[in-house]
Amino acid sequence: MIINTEWYRIFLHTAEALNMTKAAQSLNMTQPSVSYAIKQLEDALGVKLFDRLSKGVLLTQEGYALHHHVRQVFEELEYAEHYMKKLGQLNEGRLRIGANGAIIKDYILPTLETFRSQFPNIKIQLSQQKTGHILEQLKQGLFDLGYVYLPVGDEEIKIVSSFISSYCVVAGTSFSDLAQAPLPTVQLAELPLLMLSPGSATRTFIEGWFKSQGLEVAADFELNSLEMLAEFVERDYGVAILPRAFVASRIMKGSLLELKMEVPLPDQSIGVAVRKQSSPSLAAEAFLSILI
Repeated sequence: MIINTEWYRIFLHTAEALNMTKAAQSLNMTQPSVSYAIKQLEDALGVKLFDRLSKGVLLTQEGYALHHHVRQVFEELEYAEHYMKKLGQLNEGRLRIGANGAIIKDYILPTLETFRSQFPNIKIQLSQQKTGHILEQLKQGLFDLGYVYLPVGDEEIKIVSSFISSYCVVAGTSFSDLAQAPLPTVQLAELPLLMLSPGSATRTFIEGWFKSQGLEVAADFELNSLEMLAEFVERDYGVAILPRAFVASRIMKGSLLELKMEVPLPDQSIGVAVRKQSSPSLAAEAFLSILI
């Protein structure tokens, strides 16, 4: 059973002042009310906490022991109140984001930079993972929000914002003859293909596009990052289908060539996901308000 916490507060003031009248003044109470509360606490604990003197009180040995613990508790409460105020003012806290590596630079960093400039004391944790892992960690409460490829068929997840990512076929400069006219998909399938490892949302998206045209493809190179794919394509190892935003600067400077397709690549939808039955942290709310 937890004893009345107000009694402990009165005890603490009395132990600090060593005078019930002074304690009563600091608490805006009457001296008899303080004396009564101390007596109630002593009875509840079964120990004597103060020796009553003509000009005040002295802590007993048991009173000293209790004072040590009670002071620690109230210091912790005071710290907690201060910390809650800082959280409420967004001067403290953390923002945990999960995202696929393909969209961090072009779709997350701009919003993140704005957020960081407005709330510099919020700790940001960004984890690069696949969509499936992001969804699982969202449901476990390990992320505040996640950038995932759509659609998401999970009743525990809510999409609060979405946007479109377009893709393009790119090749190195040695494939310049293929850039003269739109390329049939069947001809693209015969070229050396560089793709992400199996299981990634991007790999599944690309294989689905080939299958929609009756084609099964196999990767000649399987790499774990878009950066490595772009590097190998620049070195003329083959062609790759990559997010347009990711390779736009390389296309502009001429180190990569965009190959036009007879059958255009579809856009891919990306959503910002949160756990449906969970209240977002104040930091997450602030980030989403910038984003939306």
